[in-house]
Amino acid sequence: METERPPLPPFTTVEAAVRKVRLAEDAWNTRDPERVALAYTPDSQWRNRAEFLEGRPAIVAFLSRKWNRELDYRLIKELWAFRENRLAVRFAYEWHDDSGNWFRSYGNELWEFDERGLMRRRVASINDAPIRETDRKYHWPLGRRPDDHPSLSDLGL
Repeated sequence: METERPPLPPFTTVEAAVRKVRLAEDAWNTRDPERVALAYTPDSQWRNRAEFLEGRPAIVAFLSRKWNRELDYRLIKELWAFRENRLAVRFAYEWHDDSGNWFRSYGNELWEFDERGLMRRRVASINDAPIRETDRKYHWPLGRRPDDHPSLSDLGL
């Protein structure tokens, strides 16, 4: 039996939904594919851009490729809407490639959870915008975003 991942659905308060989003952000900012994959059901279904994935091994492989290419990755997620076992999230992350070109990637995700709080479906639409290194807004040390760092809304993103 899989471990529960609180907060559990149904999401009935903004606080619970925001907490779920922040926990996901924190996990992704570790850039640890194995750890991140544990938040998803073993048969989780993803659409990430034009790529379709199913299951934790595919998620781990995808995230490993992603973070080998997207260097110095830093992410902020923000709750957009919630209902029952679903969350809508917007996000932006900054990264650079191995040539030193910086990007800010913007996107929206739709999440669906099972009764244990594991994500069984993730649909992500993402666009990459080249930025100058001087235009970066995320300057915290790699890892978890500090609690006092501005949100997407605070940054005008």
